[in-house]
Amino acid sequence: MRRLRQLAERTPPGRERYVDLLRALAVTMVVLGHWGITVIGYDDGRPTGRSALADLPWAWPLTWVAQVMPVFFLVGGYANAASLAARRGRGGSATGWLVDRSARLVRPTTTLLLVLAAGAAVATLRGAETTQVRTVVWFATIPLWFLAAYFVVVALTPPMYALHRRFGLAVPVALACLVALGDLGRLLGPAGLADGNYLFAWLAVHQLGFAWYDARSPELPRRRRLPLDRRAGATLLVVGLAALVLLTAVGPYPVAMLHVPDERLDNAAPPSVALLAAATTQLGLILLLRRPAGRWLRRSGPWQAVIAVNAVVLTVFLWHLTAAVLLVGLLDALGALPTPPVGSATWWAWRIPWLLALAVMLAALVAVFGPIEARTRRPPSPDGSAPAAGPTAVPGGRAATNGRMAIALAVTGYAALVAGLLLNSLAPKEAAEPLGLPAPALVVYLAGAGLLRLLRSGWGSRG
Repeated sequence: MRRLRQLAERTPPGRERYVDLLRALAVTMVVLGHWGITVIGYDDGRPTGRSALADLPWAWPLTWVAQVMPVFFLVGGYANAASLAARRGRGGSATGWLVDRSARLVRPTTTLLLVLAAGAAVATLRGAETTQVRTVVWFATIPLWFLAAYFVVVALTPPMYALHRRFGLAVPVALACLVALGDLGRLLGPAGLADGNYLFAWLAVHQLGFAWYDARSPELPRRRRLPLDRRAGATLLVVGLAALVLLTAVGPYPVAMLHVPDERLDNAAPPSVALLAAATTQLGLILLLRRPAGRWLRRSGPWQAVIAVNAVVLTVFLWHLTAAVLLVGLLDALGALPTPPVGSATWWAWRIPWLLALAVMLAALVAVFGPIEARTRRPPSPDGSAPAAGPTAVPGGRAATNGRMAIALAVTGYAALVAGLLLNSLAPKEAAEPLGLPAPALVVYLAGAGLLRLLRSGWGSRG
C-alpha cells in the first residue's frame, strides 16, 4: 500500500488517467466474461469447456459492450503514441522505441509459454496422452491470439503514426473501407479477401488512439485530433448504435460480437464492419464518461487501485484461462466438478462460487508471475508515457549502418514473435504435441524474443 501511495503521489498532473482505467476495466471484463460464460461438461469421461452464448441468445446484444478488444487497441494506440512521442522528444529513435516497447509484452508471454511447455512435458513423461495435453494447453493459450495482433500494430506504430500526423482521421476511415471490402469477400467471394480484416480493423481502432493522444495538442489541425467533448461522444454513440441495429437487424451480420457456433458470419474472426460499429458505440460511451471518470480518478483510493491492476494487467490477461484449467482439473480430481445444464437455476447459482474460486486461483498465479511484468514497468514521464532507455544509433558513418541493421533485426524479431504465436493458434486443438505447443512455434517465438533481448542490451548498435 505504501508503494502504491508513492506511485499515486508521483503521477504527473498531465497524465490521462482515464486510459489506465479503461485498460484495467477491459481486462477485468475479459476475465469475468470468459469465466462467466464457460460451460463445463464431460466428453468421453474427460472435462471439456465451451461457450454458453449459443444457449443464451438473449445475451447477444450485451456483447456490444462486453466485446472489449476495441478498447484494448484504442488505449494501446494512445499509449503507443505517447511513448513514441516522448522517446523522440528525448532524441531517441523509433527503432530504439520499438525494441524497448517489446520488453513488457515479451517477458510475461515468454514465461507463460515456458511454464506451459514444462508442465506439458512433465504430463507427457508421466503417461498423459499427447492429444489431451495439447487440448489443455490450447485452451490456456487462447489469449495469445490477441497478442499476435497487438504485436503487429506495435511494430507498425512508427509508420502508422507518421501517416496519422499527415492524414489524421482519414487513415482509420480508409482502413474501415478496407474492412468493408473484406466483408464483401466473405459474403460474395472470395472469402480469403476478409483475412486482411485481422489487420485493418485493429489498425483502424489503434489509429483512433493516436487521434485521442493528439487531442492534447490544440495547435494541430482538427483532422488529426479526436474531439473529446460530450457532443462528440453522444454523436458517436448514436451513430454507432444506429449502424449496429441496421447491420444486425436488417443486414447480414450476427447480433453477437463474440463467436457463436453455427452462425454464418463471425463478427470477431475476422473483425467485421459490425464490430467497427460496436467500437464506434463504445468510443462514444467512453467520451461521455471521460470527465466524470477523470474527476473520480483524482481521488487517491481509486487511482491506487487502477495502478495496482495495471502493474500486472498482462499477467492477469495471460493466466486467467490457465486458472480455469487448474481449477477444473482440481475439482475433477476431487470428484466435485459440477456440470449443470446451461441456463438452469443450478448453473446460475454455481456462477458465484465458480467466479470466487477462479479469482483465488488467479490471485495465486499473479502472486507468483506478476513480479515478472511489474519489474518491466518504469515511472511515468511528465507526459504520462512510460520512458524507455536503451542505445540509440547516431547519424552518419558506421552507426548509421548499424542503425539500419537494428531496424531489420527489430522487424525480424517482431515477425518471429507473431509467427510463433500464429503457428500455435492455427495448430489443431487435438494434435499430438508432447509439449502442448507445436515445437516449431515455440522455437520461432523464442528466437524472436531472444533477438529482441539482444537488441535491448545494445548488441544491434555496436560496431
